[in-house]
Amino acid sequence: MRVFVTGASGFIGSAVVQELLGAGHQVLGLARSDASAQALAAAGAQVHRGSLTDLASLRSGAAAADGVIHLAFIHDFSAYAEAGATDQQAIETIGEELAGYDRPLLVTSGLAGFALGRLATEEDSPSAMVRPSESTALALAARGVRASVVRLAASVHDHGDYGFVPTLINIARQTGVAAYVGEGLNRWPAVHRLDAARLYRLALEQGAAGARYHGVADEGTAMRDIAAIIGQHLNLPVVSKTPEEAADHFGWMARFVGLDMPASSALTQQQLNWHPSHPSLLADLEHGDYFKG
Repeated sequence: MRVFVTGASGFIGSAVVQELLGAGHQVLGLARSDASAQALAAAGAQVHRGSLTDLASLRSGAAAADGVIHLAFIHDFSAYAEAGATDQQAIETIGEELAGYDRPLLVTSGLAGFALGRLATEEDSPSAMVRPSESTALALAARGVRASVVRLAASVHDHGDYGFVPTLINIARQTGVAAYVGEGLNRWPAVHRLDAARLYRLALEQGAAGARYHGVADEGTAMRDIAAIIGQHLNLPVVSKTPEEAADHFGWMARFVGLDMPASSALTQQQLNWHPSHPSLLADLEHGDYFKG
């Protein structure tokens, strides 16, 4: 299968590219910069220059492929609504090219925040306002697109991670304490990026139109446990912050760090025969790579 991958040179995308190539697929990777193009070519993928805002490049990439994996997103929390609108337009543009041919389209979503305080499952269906990328993608199924969604855990971890956990480590270094909110019993789901990459491949090959798949290995890791390992490796005290103190201490991360958002991937594992096998988030943290440099 020839697969068009957006976000192909990113932390998760680069692993997805290797997984696809290793399984015998061809990869056409979207590259916005020269550095991304060079990385993709070195990995063995074909380079397709363009960006999420270059709709012509998205159309031609989708038209040249047997399926699409959409991973790219503009991670600008200061303009999150605009980033979401760009994402929706990109999905719609790709879907227009795939319509009527039963070619698979995998769209990436997240598990942060829509089923708080209980175990989120694949059967949960958030509102279009909460997850516009999901509703946009799944609406394409009625137009002959084999569209499905991969919801990734809040923490996708491995060497090279630049997401939430490295942000918490940097905050601890800057403030001199490793902190959590309240009792720190709120839970984050997590998945190793190599397990996530395999999930994308299996969903591409076997996924059903309208399906939602969960990229979750650890159903819920307590924030207090994450803070404890950060404190141990940085030789810093581990402290609790009240919800009122959280905004000053964590900055933009305050909106996430206190959320209790465990999630299950039981249905995904059953439907796709996907079984995570790489280290857990806590094991990855204990290894120490996150604290080098």
